[in-house]
Amino acid sequence: MKIFLKRYLLACLLIATLGLHATPAMAAKEHGPDIWAADILTGVVPLTGLAVAYFTNDTEGQKQWLRNIVINQVITTGMRVGFNETSLGERPDGNEYGFPSGHVACAMAGATFLGQRYGWKWGAPAYLASAYVAYVRVDNDKHHWRDVIAAGALAYGVSLLTVTPKNATFLAPVIGPGFIGLRWQRSF
Repeated sequence: MKIFLKRYLLACLLIATLGLHATPAMAAKEHGPDIWAADILTGVVPLTGLAVAYFTNDTEGQKQWLRNIVINQVITTGMRVGFNETSLGERPDGNEYGFPSGHVACAMAGATFLGQRYGWKWGAPAYLASAYVAYVRVDNDKHHWRDVIAAGALAYGVSLLTVTPKNATFLAPVIGPGFIGLRWQRSF
């Protein structure tokens, strides 16, 4: 099973790398370096989460990364198709599939994975990169602010449901009949 998972992750990484190679080249011809940078960050942020999980031998983190990304993209794509025939589906530049932003959803899913699983040292730069992607998408008339805010909120919510912290410490009140106390739990 481990060999299959490693081969699968390697294949996904290779496909994503090839896709990242083609997309920015087309974007650079049309719009300039800011779109190019945002397109690269859209892939780099989530792939960083996978790389951290892989190189720290965090098998559970790899599973959570995959679950997070797949659920996020399925919901985002479903919403984009569902809202395409409404006024929310039209982008500022006149193209279709505007709500919610797929770029921001992908980047924010990776950022929230990094923040939730590995802490603020990984999460803070990833959140900044996601914010940059959102700003560029709005600034270049690819999306409205509502599109990027909805995508970010959706990706954040999905990540909160699918990602647990590594080495987390929980402190919770325990109240029972005739008993009040605190429960401390640490995962390793």
